[in-house]
Amino acid sequence: MTKTEAARQTAQENTLLSLGFTTDEAAKLRRISLTLRRWHELECGNDYGCIERDDTTGKPYMRTERGTRYPVADRETGALRRLAAIIRACNERRFNADSATAHDPNAHDLKPYIQPDPRGAALYILRPDDVPTDKDPAAYYSRGICIY
Repeated sequence: MTKTEAARQTAQENTLLSLGFTTDEAAKLRRISLTLRRWHELECGNDYGCIERDDTTGKPYMRTERGTRYPVADRETGALRRLAAIIRACNERRFNADSATAHDPNAHDLKPYIQPDPRGAALYILRPDDVPTDKDPAAYYSRGICIY
């Protein structure tokens, strides 16, 4: 790891800590982002094949360039489940910590945005003011905190 990468990761961790995440949760968010990015890369395909989901069961399979298909571990579902638990725990802490805005439970809601394009980060954390009301987060996700 270079000095610049270390500085970026430290800045990212400090930003997440300022939002109410714990150090452990910040590390888990980074790992989730890396897992999702790799999953999205495999969905697009590589020299060996690509991941596809069965239409009826929803289970993931790797389809090789020769057309054979074999089951693979579903890392996406687990990562999304862990992400939801982390976001929920942080939002509960944020809501309970500030009684001044206790009348508006959405004032503290952090939301994840998953960017399925494998050319960049897969996970962004959106604060309440990052996306204008009634707008699509896909158009404003870059205002959020990039987890790489």
